[in-house]
Amino acid sequence: MHPRKKHVLLILLLLLSSKAEELDPVSTTIAVGMAVGAAGVTGFLSTSIFYYFKESCRPVWISFNSTRLKTDLDNMLFGQHIASRIILKAVNGFMSNTNPKKPLVLSFQGWTGTGKNLASQFIAESIYSKGMKSRHVHLFTSTFHFPHKHMINTYKSQLQQWVRGNVTNCERSLFIFDEMDKMHPGLIDSIKQYLEYYDNLDGVSYGKSIFIFLSNAGGQDITNTAVEFWKAGKGQTEITLKDLEKTLSLSVFNDQNGGFFHTSLIEKNLVDFFVPFLPLKEIHVVRCAMAEMKARNLRPNREVANKVARDMIYFPKDERVFSSTGCKTVKHKLNFYI
Repeated sequence: MHPRKKHVLLILLLLLSSKAEELDPVSTTIAVGMAVGAAGVTGFLSTSIFYYFKESCRPVWISFNSTRLKTDLDNMLFGQHIASRIILKAVNGFMSNTNPKKPLVLSFQGWTGTGKNLASQFIAESIYSKGMKSRHVHLFTSTFHFPHKHMINTYKSQLQQWVRGNVTNCERSLFIFDEMDKMHPGLIDSIKQYLEYYDNLDGVSYGKSIFIFLSNAGGQDITNTAVEFWKAGKGQTEITLKDLEKTLSLSVFNDQNGGFFHTSLIEKNLVDFFVPFLPLKEIHVVRCAMAEMKARNLRPNREVANKVARDMIYFPKDERVFSSTGCKTVKHKLNFYI
């Protein structure tokens, strides 16, 4: 390469480093334009520069970081030894497969505040440079996106278009469906064909996408199992997936008010893993409070964290073993003590 072009490329690399964030968009655009013009570099290079600044479906924006996922699950998903193990193995295996036969489909089950949304966030952040803010991560909330039962046929058509259009744009897309227990039965079946074992449908391949369903359905069964283990004098970490998996799929399938009610996704075994999220104990709530203080750039204070945890409602009532709301209200209660 000509020395002059090497010099210009060095300037471009510096601009594309973290220091470039300190420049305003206009200055950055002008600087890059001048550098490219000075070097006489066009075509491939100018296109590459464009993709460095504008998110695209390219490795510079989408690159799986297994170490980050493991670290986040180990350090910030509290009390969820089963979920952490399943998620890490499932996502690792899927992302390392260069030609998966079907999308990865995960269903996160458990009461509110146990970490389902947090785990989804960790998956997004381990794959996409912009995490949950990536244009390739799509979050649907049942009560917001699909509120009216009489419009279910319209929603079915829209959902098919949204999924097909976004996967066409980027095969490494992530779809998260929150509040599945509040979704109108039958709606989610509209995308069944996209989750099956097809090389492509009308020229679109869905095999490299990930679908995650979040639901409170099955939460009572999970809690009952945790209480039974506690009454038997067993530790919560002794609970295994086998103790919950069959009960979970059946309770979700038979939940008449939920989006999985008699769904073909379960009948056809298209959900790869039903991931149980266990109820949290007081020690887990303390850890949540400590993590929240650290996230706010505050010095973690164990005494404050203990006060927040003691303020929670627990069950069984007399023994105060499990938090009724998990870590959901920790942020607001922390404001009071800080």
